Amino acid sequence: MLFIQAESFVEVARQGGVRRAAEVLAISQPALTARLHALERELGTPLFEREPSGMTLTPAGRAFLPHAERALEAITDGIALVRELEHGTVGELSLGVAHAIGAYVLPEVLANFWSTRPDVRLRVRTGHSEEIVEEVARGEVDLGIVRELSDPRVTSRPLYEDELVLVVRPDHPFAHAPSVHVREMQTVQLILFDRTSSYYSLTNALFRSAGITPRAVTEVDNVETAKRMVERGLGVALLPATAVADALGERILREIELLGVRPVSRRIVLLERRAGRRTPVVEAFLPILDRIPDLIPGAKRIPGTAVVGDAPHG
Repeated sequence: MLFIQAESFVEVARQGGVRRAAEVLAISQPALTARLHALERELGTPLFEREPSGMTLTPAGRAFLPHAERALEAITDGIALVRELEHGTVGELSLGVAHAIGAYVLPEVLANFWSTRPDVRLRVRTGHSEEIVEEVARGEVDLGIVRELSDPRVTSRPLYEDELVLVVRPDHPFAHAPSVHVREMQTVQLILFDRTSSYYSLTNALFRSAGITPRAVTEVDNVETAKRMVERGLGVALLPATAVADALGERILREIELLGVRPVSRRIVLLERRAGRRTPVVEAFLPILDRIPDLIPGAKRIPGTAVVGDAPHG
């Protein structure tokens, strides 16, 4: 049995079809189909039910899948070890993080890790939280750092909370008092960001709970753009505390308490593949994550949170 046959089988099982798997593997569909047929001939049984809607595993395919995945993981680990020996490093750490976390939290975390482990190669992917969950579940990254989500394929552990705070420019009318009532949000230009993110939903839910609808709204597609627009005096925004901590510290922006509603925050969690195993590099990285509330202004510690590095795994 060839490595490419096992790799092809696993990818078709993950993607649910030959076309999508061929795109991921960067080969033609006929070539991929030939690999599958060769593997099925060697095993003496079909591994897939071929249907118009896609490919589903037969009982034999479901039984074979975890063994094929472990074999690929072992080979991948071996390749990584050879590369480590060749380049004089001691390991690699691959991370998947939500966009805002990658921009405002991860750099300081990695700087602290690199100060003690400069020989580790780092690989970082950013995306929406749902995308990162998929990457963790498929074993494409070692760890994920995302908003709190539930998925049976991964384990999660809370790291910190990131509260949405109302920020304005120091010369904005709201800046003349330490607080404003939520009803006054109807009188200003509100900047919302990233309709596909949970922050967008949280902001809208906050206003719905107060029974108001902002009359003037500007939508942008990311946190940093919203932040820059507030800095230029184009409106006010509810932004993650970790994203505006630097601007607040430099007095570029001012935080205003919003009365009449409860504070809104997102819980940020660490994800690991349920069937995976921790490498020594991952074990060395976990204690840094537990220090995020101490390292990152605006990141709030969750009461009763266990030390991440001591979390049971499996």
